[in-house]
Amino acid sequence: MLVAGGSGFAGSAVVSQLLGAGFARSDTSAGQPVALDAGVVEGSLADLDVVQRAAAASDGVPHLAFRHRELAALAADTDHQVVEALGDALAGTGRPLVVTSGTLVFSLGRIGRETDKAVPDPPAAPRVASEKAVWRGIRVAVVRLAPIVHDAARRAFAGTIAERRCVSGHLGAGSQRRPAVHRQDAAMLYWLALEQVPEGSVLCGVGEGGIPPLALAARIGELCDVPVRAVAIEQAKAHFGWLAGLVATDAPASSAMTRRLLGGEPSHRELIDDLAYFVGKFS
Repeated sequence: MLVAGGSGFAGSAVVSQLLGAGFARSDTSAGQPVALDAGVVEGSLADLDVVQRAAAASDGVPHLAFRHRELAALAADTDHQVVEALGDALAGTGRPLVVTSGTLVFSLGRIGRETDKAVPDPPAAPRVASEKAVWRGIRVAVVRLAPIVHDAARRAFAGTIAERRCVSGHLGAGSQRRPAVHRQDAAMLYWLALEQVPEGSVLCGVGEGGIPPLALAARIGELCDVPVRAVAIEQAKAHFGWLAGLVATDAPASSAMTRRLLGGEPSHRELIDDLAYFVGKFS
C-alpha cells in the first residue's frame, strides 16, 4: 500500500494503521515511516513520475499529501495533478484510491453532510477539483477530513498560537463552529475506506461536529496560564497568521452517515480533553 503523505501528521498514523508502504517528502521525513517498519519512496508532490511508479506497484493508495502552506491556487493545482497521476497509475486495476478532501468544501454556516455537494469557493477551492476525479476500474472514495486533526503528539493550532502570542485568543465572540477529529480515528477511517467502503463513497472524518473557539480558547488559557481575549476581525491576520481564514469560518459538519455505513464510532479523546496532555505552562 502506498501512503501518499505518509510522513505527515495524519499520514504517519495511517502508515501505522496499515503497516504499508510510505511516501516520504524528503530525506529528513523519510525516517518516520522506516521506524514503523514500512518501506519508503523518497520524493515530493512535484515528482509525478515517482508518484505514478510507486502507485502502480502498490495494492492501493490513501492520498493525504498536500502543500498546505502554499498559495491556495498553486496547492490545488499540484494536488489535482497528483490525483490524476495516481488515477492513471491505478486505472483498470480495481485497486482502491482514497482521496483526501476537507469539510470546508461544505457551504459555510450550516451543518455539512456527506451527501452535500462541494462548493467551489474559498476556503474550499483547493480541494474541489481533486474530489471530482474519477476513473474506471478504480475503487475511488473521498474522505472529507475535519480541519483540526489532533492528538497528544502535537498541539492543536490554537495552542501553538497561544504559545507564540502569550494569550489565548478567539475571533470576535468565538461562536464559530469548527470540526475536529483525533488522528487515530482518522487513520481507522482511511483503513476502512480502503478495505470495505463502496466505490464512489464520500466519508466525513469528523469526531466532533462543531467546537466553539471560545470554549477552546478558555481551556487553552486555563492550561497555559495565559489570558483569554477576543481578537477583533481586523486584527485576525496579525494574530492568527495564515490560519486567519480558517479561524473566521463557521463550518460545522456531521459524520453520522459515515458512522452508520462503517458501523462504528470515534473512540479516542475529544479535542478539549486532548489539550491537557500536551499544553504546558509557559515559562
